[in-house]
Amino acid sequence: MRTSVLSLRIDGELLERLRDHAAKRKMSVQDHVIRTLIRDDFDERFQAAVDETEKFYGVT
Repeated sequence: MRTSVLSLRIDGELLERLRDHAAKRKMSVQDHVIRTLIRDDFDERFQAAVDETEKFYGVT
């Protein structure tokens, strides 16, 4: 698997909130952000599949 580095510049207040959320889950900030991105991507793809299924069956 190929990996890349993503560098972000974020507000200090936002970083503290991310640290708090990550600490509650015993995760690093990086792991928490990645998990959130993966979950959001899954949610979008799942919703698109639901929309297509409903469209196919004429539910919408």
